[in-house]
Amino acid sequence: GQGETLNQIILKYRTRTHMPPPPCRSTPPLLDQRPPVACRSVSEWLGAIKMGRYEESFIQAGFTSFDLVAQISTEDLLRIGVTLAGHQKKILSSIQSLRGQGKGPPLRY
Repeated sequence: GQGETLNQIILKYRTRTHMPPPPCRSTPPLLDQRPPVACRSVSEWLGAIKMGRYEESFIQAGFTSFDLVAQISTEDLLRIGVTLAGHQKKILSSIQSLRGQGKGPPLRY
């Protein structure tokens, strides 16, 4: 219609089109460190646990699939440049829950 305000148009558009959820949603920040099941790649997983800054380091070190990431140790993390203890802990605890899930096809970049 002619007399609609921009807000009305936006509202109408939002309600008419159902936006798909983002492919990789972050988990609640408190105790649940598990990666979202929707994550299909190491880069998505790192982004979901807010560790995307290390994506390039993981790739260069050859950790390009969850099978490889599942074997990672604190020494490996130090070697690829994850030097902050809090970040190491977050990544390692997320990997532990990945191991616990252990389902689905191998995931890679």
